[in-house]
Amino acid sequence: MNSIANKIIETRKIKGLSQEELAEQSKISLRTLQRIENNENNPRGKTLSLICNTLELNLEGMLARNQNQSPNIATKFIDFLFFTLANLLLVALLGFMTIDSQANFNSRFAMVLLSILIPLFIVNFTPNMSSNERLLKFGLGYLLYFIATLSIAGFVTGFLSGLFLCILINLSMLYFGSQLINKK
Repeated sequence: MNSIANKIIETRKIKGLSQEELAEQSKISLRTLQRIENNENNPRGKTLSLICNTLELNLEGMLARNQNQSPNIATKFIDFLFFTLANLLLVALLGFMTIDSQANFNSRFAMVLLSILIPLFIVNFTPNMSSNERLLKFGLGYLLYFIATLSIAGFVTGFLSGLFLCILINLSMLYFGSQLINKK
């Protein structure tokens, strides 16, 4: 049951109102109230406003509480795919600029800078996320790319090119970046 329906039922019972009394005082139909409380319908703006006024509830608080519900499994799976693909794309950029045997000092230096700045940018825009969650969401692609590079090009190539160093810097900044930003 959603949080709006729970809050309406809970407050209605605390105030000692029956469904019929609440529906009458709110000027909505009894069937509408029953559908809301049985979680068959989500109340729309005017209906929710009438119920909140009758029960003396904060409308904005009710809407905010309802938006904070956890996403369903499909949303989590799509987020996982998006974050993994975005991570792989970022790390492919690292690989492109460092793993080439002809990569010059400027390329490698740019990748070290990007390995610091991109994670700090992510940390700055995800202040409510824990370090572990940030590492899982934004660092998984780096881990997959590390494994792919290790199996395809080998450890020596990844190490000498600086790719593994850049991946280590990225993951460290994702995990410890919030502590660096807060130490101003």
